[in-house]
Amino acid sequence: MAVNVISPGLSTTVQDLGRPGYYHLGIPISGGMDRYALRAANMLVGNDEGAAVLEAVFLGPELEFTAATTVAVTGGDLPPRLNGTEMPGWEAFPVKAGDRLTFGYLKGGARTCIAVSGGIDVPVTLGSRSTYTLGALGGHEGRALKAGDWLPMGVGKPAKGMVPHNLRRGPGNPAELRMLPGLYWHRITAEAGKRFFADTWKVAPEADRIGYRFRGGTALDFVPREPPFGAGSNPSNIVDACYPYGSVQVPGGTEPIVLHRDAVSGGGYMMLGCVISADMDLIGQLQPHAPARFVEVTMDQALAARADRQAALARVRAHLGR
Repeated sequence: MAVNVISPGLSTTVQDLGRPGYYHLGIPISGGMDRYALRAANMLVGNDEGAAVLEAVFLGPELEFTAATTVAVTGGDLPPRLNGTEMPGWEAFPVKAGDRLTFGYLKGGARTCIAVSGGIDVPVTLGSRSTYTLGALGGHEGRALKAGDWLPMGVGKPAKGMVPHNLRRGPGNPAELRMLPGLYWHRITAEAGKRFFADTWKVAPEADRIGYRFRGGTALDFVPREPPFGAGSNPSNIVDACYPYGSVQVPGGTEPIVLHRDAVSGGGYMMLGCVISADMDLIGQLQPHAPARFVEVTMDQALAARADRQAALARVRAHLGR
């Protein structure tokens, strides 16, 4: 049983929940940019929540199925079409051998998860089937899909169900990205910190799986210092340090970059803080030029947001009888 890739779309890769445990070696977490949507898609088709799916960006692929299975499409609003007939998103639907799945124009969001019953059965690399294209690791031959690729499917079982609208999650307008100030917050002035949170930023066209760049806000003012040895003269530079997932760096003090699933694990830019884990999925659904604001939170608020997100997933499981 396999999926035949007739057309790959703009950039479609195999992703699961990622490969934790290797970040200290410079190998990023990778995995789905919208983990909530990925988990929901897998639940809909009867898979383990961490099974491998296809993640399509902006433009969907054209796929042909060689065997009957169940499909679910979640995340960005990229309308699926089965043999030309539009199908619902966030809902499981059956396909037969020979059926073709295509997609309409993107109506909202940026990334769409396509799950099949049994999962996409590519080899496991370092504990994950996720694609890390920069390192040519995992997924299907370590790269985005191409026309003519054949993707094996695991053995699944028929499934049905839908995720109601109140349990679907997407960014607002502007998106509010909650952020915990970090170790280097003292490097900017108090007034610069206030402006950073007060400004509305816009997603830059360079945003990708490595990091999302934002522009349009006020440049940061730095506290004067004597540069430490090895840091360089730019006030945004530091002696190299580790980068946590979700960290916010501002090279030159002008354009914040939120490091995402395929980001490097260290470097020489100061970090203002981290976007909390509960909001990282939202970043993956932001289109270029989408407005966003950073919202300061405490550790207690970040932990409460994480608990809220886990509770939302629990409600999806309960709704689908998982």
